[in-house]
Amino acid sequence: MLTFTLRRLLLAIPTLLVISLVIFLLVDLAPGSPMSEIPLTVPPDVRRKMMEALGADQPVFVRYVLWLRQFFWVEPATLFDGWFGTNWAGGEQRILSWQSRAPVFTIIGQRIPQTLTVIGTAYLVGVMIALPIGIYSAYRQYSLFDQLGTLFAMIGFSVPTFFSGTLIIIIFAVTLGWFPTKYDTNLSVTDWPSFVKQLQQMAMPVMTLGLANAAVISRYMRSSMLDNMGMDYVRTARAKGLTERVVVLKHVLRNSMIPVVTVIALGIPSIFGGAIITENLFGVNGIGAALIGAIHASDLPMVQTLAFIFAVLIVSFNLIADVLYGLLDPRIRYD
Repeated sequence: MLTFTLRRLLLAIPTLLVISLVIFLLVDLAPGSPMSEIPLTVPPDVRRKMMEALGADQPVFVRYVLWLRQFFWVEPATLFDGWFGTNWAGGEQRILSWQSRAPVFTIIGQRIPQTLTVIGTAYLVGVMIALPIGIYSAYRQYSLFDQLGTLFAMIGFSVPTFFSGTLIIIIFAVTLGWFPTKYDTNLSVTDWPSFVKQLQQMAMPVMTLGLANAAVISRYMRSSMLDNMGMDYVRTARAKGLTERVVVLKHVLRNSMIPVVTVIALGIPSIFGGAIITENLFGVNGIGAALIGAIHASDLPMVQTLAFIFAVLIVSFNLIADVLYGLLDPRIRYD
């Protein structure tokens, strides 16, 4: 297992380098730039100085190498210096947002708590709902519960989040008045009333994303359980006199979780991605809202950095899923 993990880590390095180059070039060469917002009446020398201030006057590959060095060395060193009071970064320039001139990672650090609180909770709720539904639907195949679970999954698959979110706002916020229509990012939880208010404003985005996540995971869980329910080892376990609870929850569930782990692990980066549509729909000031704002403002460093962070997370959780395979199924050996 250790050899496999090290081999995958070494393979991830060139993979991430290629991804970083593709992301940087696609964003950099895309139409639109901060300079396009400047009136044509601005003198050329002033325009040139503005380009120099943003660092946009340098060749594209020079900017790519500088950005890569800042991402992998300057930013981690700055974080380390902040924790332990060292001087590894040496005051080198960090990745700066063209829109606010603030360090990109500082902005991301300010937005992550909102995203993890709302989107992370929605993903956790979705997983907790999906697994029991998938397990029981497979165990009671073609029962009323299974049919209702299938209907639930079809709705979650078919209805996009911008539609389901809008429908939830109309029903629970506008018609019933149970929840606020917009998320208050300035709310500070200091006592019980503020905690209740936080739960109320989280309810609708959590419902919206929880439905979508639960629909996907429950179908994978059901399908994987059905594949394993008819295996020889299940019949053998029953013939040995084991109870249905032990057969299903110990033997079948463990093997059935192998493909589901991939779905769950690859869905975790979407938490940090912030479920862009949902964040903007409910006014959650998280990572997704930051990405949309950066795209509108042609803030290339912010867009490039966020996109590459998502890529790093996807590659990392792919590796985690592969390692978990060996832990869930003793038959799988990588060495």
